[in-house]
Amino acid sequence: MTSTPAAAAPVARVLVEVPLPHLDRPFDYLVPAELADLAVPGARVKVRFAGRLVGGFVLDRVDRTDHEGRLAPLAKVVSAEPVLDPPVARLARAVADRYAGTVADVLRLAIPPRHAAVEKEARVAAPVPAPPSPPGAGSWSQYPDGVTLISALAEGRSPRAVWTALPGVDPMAALAVAVVAALASDRGALVVVPDARDVDRLDGQLRTLLPVQQYVVLEASLGPRERYRRWLSVRRGQVRAVIGTRAAMFAPVQRLGLVAVWDDGDDLHAEPHAPYPHVREVLALRAHESGAALLVGGYARTAEAQQLVESGWARSVTASRDVVRHWAPRVHAADDDAARATDAAARAARLPSVVWHATRQALDRGPVLFQVPRSGYLPRLACVRCRSAARCDECHGPLALTSGHALASCAWCGRVAGGWRCAECGADRFRAQVVGAGRTAEELGRAFPSVPVRSSGGDAVLESVADRPQLVVATPGAEPPAAGGYAAAMLLDAWALLDRPELRAEEEAVRRWLGAAALVRSAERGGEVVVVADPRGRAVQALVRWSPEAVAEHALRERAGLGFPPVARIAELTGTQPAVDDLLRRVHLPAAAEVLGPVPQGGDHQVRALVRAPRSAALEMTRALRVAQGERSAHKASEHVTVRVDPAALA
Repeated sequence: MTSTPAAAAPVARVLVEVPLPHLDRPFDYLVPAELADLAVPGARVKVRFAGRLVGGFVLDRVDRTDHEGRLAPLAKVVSAEPVLDPPVARLARAVADRYAGTVADVLRLAIPPRHAAVEKEARVAAPVPAPPSPPGAGSWSQYPDGVTLISALAEGRSPRAVWTALPGVDPMAALAVAVVAALASDRGALVVVPDARDVDRLDGQLRTLLPVQQYVVLEASLGPRERYRRWLSVRRGQVRAVIGTRAAMFAPVQRLGLVAVWDDGDDLHAEPHAPYPHVREVLALRAHESGAALLVGGYARTAEAQQLVESGWARSVTASRDVVRHWAPRVHAADDDAARATDAAARAARLPSVVWHATRQALDRGPVLFQVPRSGYLPRLACVRCRSAARCDECHGPLALTSGHALASCAWCGRVAGGWRCAECGADRFRAQVVGAGRTAEELGRAFPSVPVRSSGGDAVLESVADRPQLVVATPGAEPPAAGGYAAAMLLDAWALLDRPELRAEEEAVRRWLGAAALVRSAERGGEVVVVADPRGRAVQALVRWSPEAVAEHALRERAGLGFPPVARIAELTGTQPAVDDLLRRVHLPAAAEVLGPVPQGGDHQVRALVRAPRSAALEMTRALRVAQGERSAHKASEHVTVRVDPAALA
């Protein structure tokens, strides 16, 4: 059956939703006359592809095709709603190239599933709100370049800034001012924060500055229907400001004027689905593609953010040392190997004397926060005699205690370790190798019997705590804010964060410490932070002096010498040995690239190879990997190779 082609622009260039690398390109289809008014650029369609009906998006309508032969017609227009606009299509291509992935995978992250009822109910367009008045500088006046930044946004300019936020000053209030400034210039704004708690805080600040009709919240926890409803309001230009978690990074904000990310070092900003993009990199690409302003903020600073500053692409926004000293708590270190307190209660709580005395004194002024690196009770056990790690006899996983009354069991397979004996010395008793938050809370309860002890972590994260004497034990990232700020914070077992075998261990430790310390009152109000660590360490000194930029600068210099991201780009290839070898045989890497490995990786006969290239050859490297993946796909390779570019947990 032949179709009469549309009178105008009868050829549709369609991006087919097939995630096979060798099919990662547009295909031309004939537009039947009866679908001419529906098959608009951005519309969802169904097409016949390889003998089956698959979905796709119309990228463009043109007059002619380069295809030799007869074009297949569009089978159906699923919806005439133009859900894929040109800026997002270009961004999807740029992200796919950056991460050696496919556009289809990117669009799966960028465009939510369709809900026909929502499209119909939303067709009555709400009027686009008038731009708000330019805001005051708010807390940005605390920074030498802060007022200039907000003025530039309000005037329609596009500054790029890496911002080190002050402790004790709500950063969500500052982000809200930046959003309003961008809207005042009749442009849109997009802010991405790590989790729902941050979204709620930012939402609360925006409500004091904007009518709720002028912005929407987009996050993964929304139901599919509500998420699509809000997403459509953004795509149609009815709302020009979006705040949300990682799920919002591709939001189709019209006339984009500002993109911002808070706490870019948080691993929640790394997308766990292919092609594994990072929020910071996606927003930087959006700023580059659209000419929007970029704001990367946090209490700490990543090496990637520091590189934006040192390359001259972005400007550093930091407070003067006098202002930092005014807002920051007093920080000092207590060596964990120093003498323990002589008081019996202090010994029971495994606290150095300085921590014990600081806690007792701070409780007279308000709540005290304890940051403990590990959750659980005793998550790691060791032999009491030789200190060797206690391992399961069955699977060799680490042994742990889940409570004070439980038997030791394997953290991997759950097998109870009855009759365990140390393989090294034959002893049959355990000692704690790592103490978790549960055990810490129990011990603090014994040490301070008249003080309430509350825990925050895992699935039970406290929203906030009252301004009264109490002990709050939290794992990193789960620290609840206290009304009026904490009187003190104790950062226990700092070595557990510093000693992790990861590239970013020092950065991450400083980020976690600063996040907790920022919740403490200023030194002028009696706020105090004690970190249990060697005071001579670089990370500890960065905390004591409240100078996270120094750690970022050192990390960047160190990585430049070692050839690690962000100075170089690394692609991690994971799969079976034959599959990884096959990919490496096919790939035509640039001359500047090098291959490291493959080496065994975990179980199931998996191996890992690293491909490294300087930034000048990075795009050529990722495109070469994408082409090689396409060749394997075209030849129907039976085993898949996972490609991750600059993985967050590079060890």
